[in-house]
Amino acid sequence: MEMLTIGAFAKASRLSPKALRLYDELELLRPARVDPETGYRYYAPEQLEQARLVAWLRRLGMPLAGIREVRALEPAAAAQEIRAFWARIESETATRRDLAAFLVDHLSRTVPGNPGKPGDPGNPSKDTTMLELRYSALSDTGLVRPANQDTAYAGTRVLAVADGFGSGGAPASSAAVEALKFLDDEPLPAGSVLNLLEDAVQGATQAVQEVAGPTNEIGTTLTAMVWTGSQLALVHIGDSRAYLLRDGGLFRITHDHTMVQSMLDEGRLTPDEATAHPQRALLLKALTGSGPAPDLDVRLHDALVGDRYLLCSDGLSAVVPEATIRDTLTTAPGPDEAAQALVRAANDSGGPDNVSCVVADLVNTGPQ
Repeated sequence: MEMLTIGAFAKASRLSPKALRLYDELELLRPARVDPETGYRYYAPEQLEQARLVAWLRRLGMPLAGIREVRALEPAAAAQEIRAFWARIESETATRRDLAAFLVDHLSRTVPGNPGKPGDPGNPSKDTTMLELRYSALSDTGLVRPANQDTAYAGTRVLAVADGFGSGGAPASSAAVEALKFLDDEPLPAGSVLNLLEDAVQGATQAVQEVAGPTNEIGTTLTAMVWTGSQLALVHIGDSRAYLLRDGGLFRITHDHTMVQSMLDEGRLTPDEATAHPQRALLLKALTGSGPAPDLDVRLHDALVGDRYLLCSDGLSAVVPEATIRDTLTTAPGPDEAAQALVRAANDSGGPDNVSCVVADLVNTGPQ
């Protein structure tokens, strides 16, 4: 068999000799033969396809450990793994993009000579308007469960829904929400609200751990929003959800931390298959009593007058179609009516789980 020297193989595969030596040491791409006297590496021509795959995956940003896993898979399974990797990258990039957009906007407003926008902090004007939330919270046991383990709360600044699970699910969900309520009374400048929210969630995590003890069989989801006066800060973990109704369109602004959602992201399930999947309620992340504090989704959302927000447990989203949720939010005149109608819709669909809703409208209360 005609062998390629490491130099020729590097040129053909677009990998440097240094990279090839590293991949050999890591057993990621071994040479076909090593000269026992000189230690010189030789590669077979059929290894070029493997080497090009490694090069492409490195350009994609995949870690070496991930490349090793992909190399060991059959082509179809390797394609699935690459799709899953890229879905994670896109999710992480979206979160960083939102934070970057906030920082650009926030810092731009502080530039000397920049007049900012009417209503910006530090830019009072006769045209400045006062925005506030009008809200309603409602929680119901449903028609099947013997007790309600959900907690729903709406205050001047804080909106929250938590869905507890396990034998201590009710106190776990209550503890998580209670740990956020102090933010109702705190001054919340947009520039520091994410830090304040992350600190509050650390308190919520500790509160749940005290309730649950050293077990992950007791815990809770948590989806909450905090109003700064100009923006809404979101924190989310689990499969409770937050939706935004804007200009007649309904947008889900949270991402479920479930096994089924991860399989959807990876292309291993279709939406129809996910609806009927036996493990659709299996959580990948939650606040529990064991293990380190999990990573939560935390970000800022710009708010517009006329926005209507919905936070809900999966007792609503799992049984009521999004089209029905959108129609209900669109037609209900106020938050109270909307929350009541949504809980009623869940119970009309069998009420298999506890159901909780928080509905909040962003309204203009007129000039200062």
